[in-house]
Order: sequence, then C-alpha cells, then structure tokens
Amino acid sequence: MRKLLRLNWLGGSAGWLWLVVVMIPLYWIVVTSFKDQSAYFSQNPFALPDAPTTANYQLVIQSDFPRYFVNSVIVTAGTIIPAVAISFLAAYAIVRGAGSRFLAGVNGLFLMGLAIPLQATIIPVYLLIIRMHLYDSLLAIVLPSIAFAIPLSVLVLTNFIRDVPKELFESMRVDGATEWGMLRTLALPLTRPALVTVAIYNGLGVWNGFLLPLILTQSPEQRTLPLALWTFQGQYSVNVPAVLASVVLTTLPIVILYAVGRRQLLSGLTAGFSR
Repeated sequence: MRKLLRLNWLGGSAGWLWLVVVMIPLYWIVVTSFKDQSAYFSQNPFALPDAPTTANYQLVIQSDFPRYFVNSVIVTAGTIIPAVAISFLAAYAIVRGAGSRFLAGVNGLFLMGLAIPLQATIIPVYLLIIRMHLYDSLLAIVLPSIAFAIPLSVLVLTNFIRDVPKELFESMRVDGATEWGMLRTLALPLTRPALVTVAIYNGLGVWNGFLLPLILTQSPEQRTLPLALWTFQGQYSVNVPAVLASVVLTTLPIVILYAVGRRQLLSGLTAGFSR
C-alpha cells in the first residue's frame, strides 16, 4: 500500500507539472492577444495588459474570418455526418454478418486503411480531384476527409455493436423485427456513446486539417480556418498580437466542443477498445 501511495503521489505531481507546462503557453497566447503592438514589445511577455484592447480581434474578423469559419463548419459537418452514417451501417453489417467472407474482407480493408497515412496518398487524391473537376472547392476537401474518417469509426463502432448481447437481436427477430428495425430501435440507441465519440474525434481532425485544404484549394474564398491562420501569419508577420488573436478565434470553437463532449469521448474510446 505504501508503494502504491508513493506511486500515486508521483503520478499526481507529474500530472500537475504537465498541466503547468501546457497552461503557460495558452496563458501567453490569450494575454498577448489583448495587447497592442507597443505593449507587446515594451511589457513583460507574461504580464497582464495595462490597457486591454479588442482591436486585434476586430482586425482579424474584418479580414474575412467569418467566411473561413463558415467554410470550416461546412467541411466538418459535411465530413462527419456521412462518415458516421456510413461507418455505423458498415459496422452493423460486419457484426451481424460475422460468418460472411465478403464482410470479413471488407473489415480487413477498413483495418488496412488505418495503416495508410494521409501524406502517402496526397498525390493520388490530388489527381483524382483534378480528374473529377472538383479542384478548389469545399467538396474536394470533404470527400477525402470522409474516406480517412471511416476506418477508425468502423473499428470503434464494430466493437460497440459486438458488445450488444445477441439475445436481444434474437428476441427481436422472434417478434418479427427486420434488420433495419433492429438497427434503428436496438443498435442505434445502444451505440449512441460510440457515435458521439467518433463524431467528436473525427471532428477534431477535420477542423484542424491543414494538408488537404492547402493542396486541394487555391482561392481565398475556399480557405478553412487552419489555412487562413497560416495566411494570417504572413499578413500580420509583425503584428504578433493579431496573429495570436486569430489563433484564439480558430481554437475556441473546438475547445468548447471538446469540453462539452469530453466524457463521451474518453468513455467511448475506452469502451470501444476494451475487447
């Protein structure tokens, strides 16, 4: 017991130390975003601003930031909704058709998709988008994002649906329920935590995605927030507080989403990989 308590103290101390390491740069970003350029160069970097100002946020918002925000929302929603729906149907078919060689092969393809990084496929994806005449459009970002979101979603949802007792499916089958009826009234409610988990996890990745918007779009009207943030760094190369204000505005929505669904995300991932 003494050894366990000593380990707990060490683990707790390491956790608090890591929290401090993470919070210091976040504090600096938020505090600096409320300073003007003169205060940034003259004051202590970690000191609170003597005269807080929102001019940096106004400058960023006036630079088409709402357009980039809407583009990111469209790309994220357009990716998550189809990806979660397709993954749920695929996971249900894989679990219910456990004896099918075809479905076993499909499941193997999904697992192979987890081993293929996005960077390794960017040239074929670029060529496909060019051939489909979708270059420089939001759909060019959405379609590859859906493809890369499906494998992990299928893995998590498959483990969740596999945990549902077979007796429940058999009893509903005896009562005359169809596969679609069991999917809608039994599998869907019981796997709701997993659906929220994969939606939040993939939403984080799509919202922060940089490579696909950089390669598959060109015009400023099709920029998403990560790509716009990169352009802000060039546009405000001297105005560091304005750059940090754009960082805060870009990060704030996803931080709120993570805070709201944090428990669902952690519990869903833990349960999904428990078997």
